[in-house]
Amino acid sequence: MRALAHLIPDALIHILRDVPISGGKVEFAWRTAVGPAIGRATSVKLVERVLLVDATSAQWSREVMRSSPIILHRMQELLGSEAVERIEVRRA
Repeated sequence: MRALAHLIPDALIHILRDVPISGGKVEFAWRTAVGPAIGRATSVKLVERVLLVDATSAQWSREVMRSSPIILHRMQELLGSEAVERIEVRRA
C-alpha cells in the first residue's frame, strides 16, 4: 500500500502529461516545481523546449540558477522529459 503523500504527486504527473502543452500548464507546473515564493518572484515561458525564466531581482535570478538542476528535473517529471530541455534565467 502506498501513502497518500506519494499518490497525489503521481496522479498530478499523469494528469499533466495527458494535457497538451499550454502557457497555463507550464505556469502551473512551474509553481508546483518551485513553490510559492519563487513562483511569485518569477514568470515563465516555454519556447522550443527552453524554459525562459524572468526573475524580479538579481537575488531571485541567482536562486533559480543555483537550483536549476533540481527545478529542471521536477519540470521534466511534470511535463515529460521531452518537453523541457534546459532553463534560461533572465532578470526582468
